[in-house]
Amino acid sequence: MVNDTLAQSARAAHDWGLASWLGGTMYGQFALNPAVAKIEDKRERGKVVNAAWTGYNLINALSLGSVAIGWFGSRLTETRPDRLTPDERKLAMAKDGFTLAALATGIGSAVAGARLARQAPEGAVPIERGTKPATETPAEAAKAQRTLFGLGLLNIASGVGLVIVNALLGQREHSRPPLRRSLLRRSR
Repeated sequence: MVNDTLAQSARAAHDWGLASWLGGTMYGQFALNPAVAKIEDKRERGKVVNAAWTGYNLINALSLGSVAIGWFGSRLTETRPDRLTPDERKLAMAKDGFTLAALATGIGSAVAGARLARQAPEGAVPIERGTKPATETPAEAAKAQRTLFGLGLLNIASGVGLVIVNALLGQREHSRPPLRRSLLRRSR
């Protein structure tokens, strides 16, 4: 049995990480990346986008790490398969998959973003928008941008999946009578 304070802290870190990572990623993909098209100089666009994402990398990494540690830590304790109903097991397995997808696409995005930023001093790669190359974007940088676009959408999709599964798992937990929840927790 896990100490309640530890379990609650891990859950809070997980939920903070999910909100921070998904919110930041969605903002970047749907607001920042398109908005830089307002900057006239295409190299300055690249410089701004690369500086913004580089500045958010630490928060993104801590957030994704909190999601993974919070969830997979709970899989060793309160969300072990033997402590879940058959429906909860299916949801937990879906959450395992979404969490792994989030980690893989998050790491892939960080690698592709670093590769893009290294294509020019201070990340000043000429771009149309954050994930859309300009005609003068060098081939390798354009490839990194297209990779970032695809990985970014997959990363967001995995985050949305996590939010949905969290809601479904949370609702199931609240749907059980308190006494039954308490007995289930103590019996295993």
